[in-house]
Amino acid sequence: MKAKLEALVAEMVDGGIFFEDAVAEFEKHFILAVLKRTNGNLSKAAEELRIHRNTLSKRVEKYYQNGRMMGAKHRRQRSQKPALKARKAATGRG
Repeated sequence: MKAKLEALVAEMVDGGIFFEDAVAEFEKHFILAVLKRTNGNLSKAAEELRIHRNTLSKRVEKYYQNGRMMGAKHRRQRSQKPALKARKAATGRG
Protein backbone atom coordinates (compact mmCIF):
# COMPACT_ATOMS: atom_id res chain seq x y z
CA MET A 1 0.00 0.00 0.00
CA LYS A 2 2.78 2.41 0.91
CA ALA A 3 4.59 1.78 -2.39
CA LYS A 4 1.39 2.38 -4.38
CA LEU A 5 0.77 5.65 -2.57
CA GLU A 6 4.35 6.81 -3.06
CA ALA A 7 4.13 6.00 -6.79
CA LEU A 8 0.85 7.89 -7.09
CA VAL A 9 2.25 10.91 -5.26
CA ALA A 10 5.35 10.90 -7.47
CA GLU A 11 3.15 10.75 -10.58
CA MET A 12 1.04 13.65 -9.34
CA VAL A 13 4.09 15.77 -8.50
CA ASP A 14 5.65 15.01 -11.89
CA GLY A 15 2.34 15.92 -13.54
CA GLY A 16 2.30 19.34 -11.87
CA ILE A 17 -0.75 18.68 -9.70
CA PHE A 18 -1.07 21.26 -6.94
CA PHE A 19 -1.17 20.10 -3.31
CA GLU A 20 -4.65 21.51 -2.72
CA ASP A 21 -6.04 19.72 -5.78
CA ALA A 22 -4.39 16.44 -4.76
CA VAL A 23 -5.83 16.62 -1.25
CA ALA A 24 -9.31 17.46 -2.56
CA GLU A 25 -9.21 14.56 -5.03
CA PHE A 26 -8.06 12.13 -2.34
CA GLU A 27 -10.76 13.36 0.06
CA LYS A 28 -13.44 13.00 -2.60
CA HIS A 29 -12.52 9.42 -3.46
CA PHE A 30 -12.03 8.41 0.16
CA ILE A 31 -15.39 9.82 1.27
CA LEU A 32 -17.27 8.38 -1.71
CA ALA A 33 -15.69 4.95 -1.15
CA VAL A 34 -16.89 4.95 2.47
CA LEU A 35 -20.35 6.16 1.41
CA LYS A 36 -20.54 3.33 -1.09
CA ARG A 37 -19.54 0.86 1.60
CA THR A 38 -22.26 2.17 3.92
CA ASN A 39 -24.88 2.21 1.13
CA GLY A 40 -25.01 6.00 1.20
CA ASN A 41 -25.78 6.28 4.91
CA LEU A 42 -24.18 9.55 6.02
CA SER A 43 -24.38 8.75 9.72
CA LYS A 44 -22.64 5.39 9.32
CA ALA A 45 -20.07 6.87 6.94
CA ALA A 46 -19.30 9.70 9.37
CA GLU A 47 -18.89 7.14 12.15
CA GLU A 48 -16.43 5.12 10.04
CA LEU A 49 -14.53 8.26 9.07
CA ARG A 50 -14.52 9.38 12.71
CA ILE A 51 -15.93 12.81 11.84
CA HIS A 52 -19.19 14.49 12.78
CA ARG A 53 -22.11 13.89 10.40
CA ASN A 54 -22.52 17.63 9.81
CA THR A 55 -18.84 17.92 8.90
CA LEU A 56 -19.24 15.08 6.42
CA SER A 57 -22.34 16.70 4.93
CA LYS A 58 -20.48 19.97 4.41
CA ARG A 59 -17.51 18.22 2.83
CA VAL A 60 -19.60 16.25 0.36
CA GLU A 61 -21.60 19.27 -0.82
CA LYS A 62 -18.91 19.99 -3.39
CA TYR A 63 -19.38 16.49 -4.84
CA TYR A 64 -23.01 17.00 -5.87
CA GLN A 65 -24.00 16.45 -9.48
CA ASN A 66 -27.38 17.55 -10.80
CA GLY A 67 -28.58 18.21 -7.27
CA ARG A 68 -27.72 14.69 -6.06
CA MET A 69 -24.72 13.59 -4.11
CA MET A 70 -22.87 10.82 -5.85
CA GLY A 71 -22.93 7.72 -3.62
CA ALA A 72 -25.31 8.88 -0.91
CA LYS A 73 -28.97 8.23 -0.33
CA HIS A 74 -31.22 11.19 0.23
CA ARG A 75 -33.38 11.27 3.32
CA ARG A 76 -37.10 11.16 2.90
CA GLN A 77 -38.79 14.32 4.01
CA ARG A 78 -40.58 14.00 7.31
CA SER A 79 -44.32 14.25 7.09
CA GLN A 80 -45.70 17.43 8.55
CA LYS A 81 -48.11 17.40 11.45
CA PRO A 82 -51.76 17.94 10.39
CA ALA A 83 -52.01 21.24 12.28
CA LEU A 84 -48.93 22.60 10.52
CA LYS A 85 -50.27 21.49 7.14
CA ALA A 86 -53.60 23.21 7.84
CA ARG A 87 -51.84 26.41 8.95
CA LYS A 88 -49.69 26.46 5.82
CA ALA A 89 -52.72 25.84 3.61
CA ALA A 90 -54.61 28.68 5.29
CA THR A 91 -51.77 31.14 4.76
CA GLY A 92 -51.15 29.96 1.19
CA ARG A 93 -47.65 28.66 1.94
CA GLY A 94 -48.27 24.97 1.52
